[in-house]
Amino acid sequence: VSVRWSGGTPPTFDIDVDDDATVADLKRSIETTTQVRAARIKLLNLRIGAKPAMDDDALSEIGKFPKQVMMMGKRESQIEAHATAEALASSMAPEVEDDFELDARTTTAAMANPEFIAKLERRVRDCKFPKKLSDPRPGAKCLVLDIDYTLFDHRTTAENPSEIMRPFLHEFLSRAYAANFDIFIWSATSLKWIELKMTELGVLTHNDYKIVGLIDSSAMITVETAKYGVFNCKPLGYLFAQDWCEYDSKTTLMFDDLSRNFIMNPQLGLKIRPFRNAHTSRATDRELLRLSEYLEEIASLDDFSELNHNRWESFLAKK
Repeated sequence: VSVRWSGGTPPTFDIDVDDDATVADLKRSIETTTQVRAARIKLLNLRIGAKPAMDDDALSEIGKFPKQVMMMGKRESQIEAHATAEALASSMAPEVEDDFELDARTTTAAMANPEFIAKLERRVRDCKFPKKLSDPRPGAKCLVLDIDYTLFDHRTTAENPSEIMRPFLHEFLSRAYAANFDIFIWSATSLKWIELKMTELGVLTHNDYKIVGLIDSSAMITVETAKYGVFNCKPLGYLFAQDWCEYDSKTTLMFDDLSRNFIMNPQLGLKIRPFRNAHTSRATDRELLRLSEYLEEIASLDDFSELNHNRWESFLAKK
């Protein structure tokens, strides 16, 4: 039997089995060759009629035996290494703190605070841009996206990336890109965590859109207000100050599930509903689908400053 191992080494190999062997026998023989436990081996194209062949089915019962059996499965060492990387990255992802609604007086004071402005200037001067992935498009608008609870549920017990991903994620990013929004990812976590999760979700390799850059916690600044105390935020001035960017406050928009991240740019923030409990909320969550419509509606505007992004749903309803 010729076997093709998806993502494995060796990618293809031959297995000798007896005429009366079962699917389970084939898996055990594959285990000997690959060191992938038989219980973890999936054989994708062995079928009896319209149904997948089961372990106790004889290989002779498979009517048209494929020229090459497609196999999926990982060695225990690979699984352990992946689990270790996940645990390390997860430890870098902070627990979500309680959020609060920013009032106009607080945001006005923060934007004009000399200490905060000086912190931003130091961040621009001292913090190298974490990761640039592609060049900005001339004349494009700018969309900055959080990830945890915005694009996926990072605290769910689900294991499959497709189960933690927010519904319509790739459609949303594709439509935003097609509407001439350059896309940045900015998370209050490490660059390693961002790259790991965005790679798992297929965001960094999709054919229908490109991510211009990844921004991590190193570009955030700490602010202190009398009403809300000390917290970190994401000042878009850091992005605007990059010499290879031509974005500004007129055509930039940031999505985040925490409004406190907007304190230095309140008029540019849209607070997205958090995506939690992915295993139950996936069936009903339509946030990204509706926000795709919003981006397409405002894409032709030269200045977003007169929009109240907190009322984006009302804006769509009027349209």
